[in-house]
Amino acid sequence: MQHDHISESTNAAPAASSRSKRGLSIEKVMERAFFATRWIAAPLYFSLTIGLLLVAFKFFQQLAELVMHVHHLDFDDVFVGVLDLIDLVLLANLLLIVMFSGYENFVSRLDIREHADYPAWIGHVTFGDIKIKLMASIVAMSAIHVLADFIRVDETSTRALEWSVGIHLAFVVSGLLMALMDRIMEGTPDTQIADPEHAAKKHGPHA
Repeated sequence: MQHDHISESTNAAPAASSRSKRGLSIEKVMERAFFATRWIAAPLYFSLTIGLLLVAFKFFQQLAELVMHVHHLDFDDVFVGVLDLIDLVLLANLLLIVMFSGYENFVSRLDIREHADYPAWIGHVTFGDIKIKLMASIVAMSAIHVLADFIRVDETSTRALEWSVGIHLAFVVSGLLMALMDRIMEGTPDTQIADPEHAAKKHGPHA
């Protein structure tokens, strides 16, 4: 009887071990498949190049109109036209930041680091940095629109000017609050443990 009990125990151990291995194998496959879903976002980032092309088209269209009519325009109109071009350039820069940094943060690292023109900032922009840069770009573009309204103050109604300034101030306050929240989050122990390398870059090495 004792021999039979030992034999059953010996046979049960490999069976349990086999079930455990199968469970781990299924879990590993599911985790790999789940991790691979990040590639769904890759076409979204790549599709932003269409938006970049549209911005470029609009830039050259406005530039051509400005050049063709520059002889008939006042200085204020030329100034506003140049501000519109700067606005489009800022929008293009914003698209590039979201495309490259978003792809590298959420999908995969770009395997072109040896390229002579590889921007050094791509590998150092985190999700929090993207939010701050996004808000900073919006504030800059809003400031350009406010400046354009002030240049054309004689053609702009008081109500429209008040709305323009109010919206710009709302963007400024939102940007400051977002930067403050990001700063607070970076200082929490959980964030420093989750990403010690980024915390060291932000705050410098401790003595």
